[in-house]
Parts: sequence; structure tokens; C-alpha cells
Amino acid sequence: MRTFPILCAALAALALAGCQGKPQRQTCPAGRQCLEFGLDVEPATLDPHKANLIEEAWVIGDLMEGLTTDGPDASPAPAGATSWETSPDGLTWTFHLRRNARWSDGVPVTADDYVFGLQRVLDPKVASIYAYLVYVIKGGQAVSEGKAPASSLGAKALDPYTLQLSLEHPAPYLLELAKHQSFYPAPRHVVEKYGDGWVAPGRYVSNSAYKLVSWRLGDHIELAKNPQFYDAAHVCLDRIDYFPTSDAISAERRVQRGEIDISNTFQSNRVDRLKATMPAYLHAHTELATTYLSFNTRDVAPLKDRRVRRALSESVDRDFITAKLLRAGQAPAYAFVPPGAANYPFGPKTRWAGEPLAQRQAEARALLAQAGFTARRPLKLEIKTTTNTESLLLIQAVQADWRAIGVDVSLVQNDGPIAFSAYANRDFQVGFMSWIADFNDPMTFLGLLKSDTGAQNYGDYKNPAYDALLGAADKEPDAVRRGQILARAEQLMLDDEAMVTIYYNVTRALVNPRISGWVDNAENVHRSRWLCMKG
Repeated sequence: MRTFPILCAALAALALAGCQGKPQRQTCPAGRQCLEFGLDVEPATLDPHKANLIEEAWVIGDLMEGLTTDGPDASPAPAGATSWETSPDGLTWTFHLRRNARWSDGVPVTADDYVFGLQRVLDPKVASIYAYLVYVIKGGQAVSEGKAPASSLGAKALDPYTLQLSLEHPAPYLLELAKHQSFYPAPRHVVEKYGDGWVAPGRYVSNSAYKLVSWRLGDHIELAKNPQFYDAAHVCLDRIDYFPTSDAISAERRVQRGEIDISNTFQSNRVDRLKATMPAYLHAHTELATTYLSFNTRDVAPLKDRRVRRALSESVDRDFITAKLLRAGQAPAYAFVPPGAANYPFGPKTRWAGEPLAQRQAEARALLAQAGFTARRPLKLEIKTTTNTESLLLIQAVQADWRAIGVDVSLVQNDGPIAFSAYANRDFQVGFMSWIADFNDPMTFLGLLKSDTGAQNYGDYKNPAYDALLGAADKEPDAVRRGQILARAEQLMLDDEAMVTIYYNVTRALVNPRISGWVDNAENVHRSRWLCMKG
């Protein structure tokens, strides 16, 4: 989930270091390759089992890896496991681990570390927002809900280098899911010693290409090549400095001046300027991501009415937002699952998707009147969003669209983590957010609205028929039939007007042409172990 700038004070509890002055490019020792990477948000944590933000995943994915990892094109590649086999019914997976895998302190990485990591992400005390992804493992949900001991989880170390996972249902996407941080191992010998404090510099042990050197809040996070990594001989970059650079235009200028090598975003409406001034740096690609508005249907009475939700959704001018405001290739969204998701038929869409805007606005006014909202008694709503120039621009467009149908709309902006904490605690009426695929399968989108998903089902969408269809899809071994069942579920959710889908995203990055190994991909994952610096 993408979020935006945070205050140094909000992270002071991490006890890493105080906020620093303006970030500067670090000096790279002679004969070394150093990468300066600009992130639009400073991570709130580097704990893989507590992370939520895409920006956190960028850094954590350089430090840690699971049974599989993202290849240069983001496809699953062997990582902690070198091979695996699946039982004929798809319910038992056996992974054979690397015998030369080491934590950055030299301790071997074993099957027990994977079992411990899976148990940890499900631990109610850890309160991982991604615990629901591990429900695919037998007993996962019961462990997460405190109804069963961690030892009952269907994850077993058959020996130090053989891991067996027993699943609740066939999961053809498991190798994709195994790339996600919720499936990362955890170093039991360090976590049990330091507790949650294990992620501090000086304590953090990693099992991937890099190790954590320092984290100076408001300045940068420094990683260094991990000499214990099993493939260290093929890792080009000796050091990576991650700089929080929340202002996209400032980041663009820093890349242009050579102060940083990569910015993980740019302001959409500057794409034409960038094509003219920095064409070799510009990277934009279709992404498995959808930007949407979530309704608080638990606490806001008018939003419990499907007529109101439909009126709000169909009155949004998605064509204006994508073609006039953004202009970087985003496409209007009339469904939640974006084009490009694997094994999906892409038939669902809102029933009114083909109607012209004027007709939709007229219908919206009529629906609001039916629900009891008129010029004399207007619907009053508050949209909560993050403190980001682009998100504010978009929300102002939505505000204008809703005012055009008689809705009294106010806007509230919070720093990213504050806004998403409010969403999780249902302290909002309408929230603005994007969902970026955690793995390439429609379930990463549709599972978000399952009634037992938890905090990330921000709108508290609940429909037993929808849940039943997702359950049926889980049990369907045929990929084509499974996709058809999931499409029926999505159409049901869209008919319920559960959310306002606005547009399908594109990845946006500025990459110095001296960098090789960057492969544009729909998952927008670029592990630094595959990158090199030319010249």
C-alpha cells in the first residue's frame, strides 16, 4: 500500500538517530559501486512482519528474502529454496533449502527460521497487518485469532534444510506469495534475544544481498553488501543509500543534478517535460495497482446505503483525472482487479461504466434524492487523504465532481502513516488510497474485501455470497474455472458499489542511464542485487 511523507518525530521511538539536515550524496570509496536511491516516503519500520508500506518493502527486500525472490522482471526465482515439489492434490509443498545460506552474522539459515517467521507473522501480539496472507497455510487463521497454538500451524521443519507447508486449499500462486515479506524467515536467535528491538542497526541480521549499517532519520538508510550472502560474488553494488525525498519535483531535480541515481516516483503531470528534458531517465510501465476511494460503511450511516455509494462512484470523472490531471498513462478504472493479473478473464465492471458523464451525474442526483438527500438537506462527507501534492490534486477533482451532484464535501490531509492508521482504526468517512499487488494473482485484490481480512478491508465490506465465491475459488484446481469464479465475485462486489475505483496505475521512476539491470515490470519490484553501475 503506497503512502506518503512522515514526520521524524513519529519515528523517534525507534531510537535510531535524530532527524538530520538536508540529505547529501555520500562519498563512494574508489573502486566501489554505490547507489543513491530516493524514496518518496521514509519507512516506519524495517521489520518484515510489521511492514505495510511499499517503500518499506523496497528496503526490506534488499535485506531479506523468502523461499523465492523477485527476479529482474519480478517473476519468482529460487532464493532460500533451490527446489520444491507439490503433492498431486496441491495441498502439500516441500521446499529444499540452500545449505550455504547464512544470516549476516554467519549463523546458518534453516527451516526452523522459516517456521518461526510464519508463526511470528501470525502471532496476535505482533499484530501484522498482513497476517491474513498466511491463512493459506493450514491452521493459520486459528493461530492468528489466538484460537490455536503456534505449533499447530501447518509449517514443519522436516530437517534443517527441508520445509514442508500444508495448505488449507490449493494455491497455484504460492511461489508468488513466497516472495512477500509475510513469508520471510526470522532469525530466532536474534529475535528471542532482543524482541521487537532486533531491527535496530547493530542488531539487525539479514539473509539477502545486503545488511543494515545505519539509519539516520530524515537523512538516509545505509546498506552494505552482505559478504555472507550465498551469491555475493555476483552482486555489483557495494553500498546503497536510501534517501527519503517526499517532494517529487525536488527528487526529479536531485536526479538531474546527479545527487541521487534513482527516484522511485515522479509527478505524473510532468511526464511531457521529462520526456523532453530527461528521456533516458524516464521509466513508466503499466502496474498491477488500482487507486480507489474506500467508504466507511461501519460508522457512517449514509454510506451503508448502496444508492448513495453508487451516486458517489458514478459521478467521478475518471477520464478527466487520467487524461488531463495525471497524463502518465493511467487508465480509468471501472473494476478493482487491474489488467495484467494472471489467470483472470477481465469481464467485471460497474453496470454504468459505458454511460456518458452527464447521464451518470443525472442518475447520481436522482439516487441521492431517493436516499433523502436534496439541496435543502445535502449529504455531507469528509474525504481523508495524505499530505501529497498529487493526491490533493486528485481529491480536489473528486470534490468538484461530488459538489456537482449536490454533496457538501470537505477535505482532511494527514501525513501518510497517520492517515493509514486512521483508516485501519476506521477514523474516516471516505479514504483515498492505492492497492498495489502483493503477488500476481487476482486474489491479492479480491481477498482484500473478504469479511475476515481485517484492518486492510478499510470499508468493512461484508457479503456472505462474496466470501462463499472466494472460498469456492480457493478449492477450484482448474485455473480457468477459478478465474471465472473470481470474476463472479468481483462483479458481485462492484454491483454492491463497495468502493470507488478511479484509475489503474503506472509505475513511475527516474533511473540514471548509468544503471544497468533495471527491468520495468508490472509489479514494480527492482531488487538491488540485480543492478550495476556503468562507468
